[in-house]
Amino acid sequence: MAKDHYFDITAKLDMMEMKNAIIMAQKELATRFDFKGVVAQIDLNEKAKTLSLSSSSEQKIDALKDIVISKLIKRNIAGKSLEEVKTEGISGGNTKIIYRIVDTIDKAEAKEIVKAIKAMKRKVTPSIQGDEVRVRLIPCLPQLLV
Repeated sequence: MAKDHYFDITAKLDMMEMKNAIIMAQKELATRFDFKGVVAQIDLNEKAKTLSLSSSSEQKIDALKDIVISKLIKRNIAGKSLEEVKTEGISGGNTKIIYRIVDTIDKAEAKEIVKAIKAMKRKVTPSIQGDEVRVRLIPCLPQLLV
């Protein structure tokens, strides 16, 4: 009997590495010359799995985002793990952007992945199992030469 072979497609995230990357970004924010005298914050909410960036201008927000993304990449966390939820104006003319930390595959994305795998017409069977997609390889029996 052939043994089943499979692999899982997941979107798990190491929150400790995320926290370390945010701490490093906050340290860089404190030492950067272009942020001297500017109100700028990077806040991580681990329970709600959100990251908020706030500053006095859009250019500073973009610089904050670049700092955070570079620190995430150095910690082997994809920049796509942050999904922008909303932008809001706060007191004093400041701007705040809230990002959701993506650490699971939702049902809609899982269905798209399964559909794409089936469209490739390979000898595999994808299935959705909770927050992951399991792809089982169908064993191919070699034809016997007679």
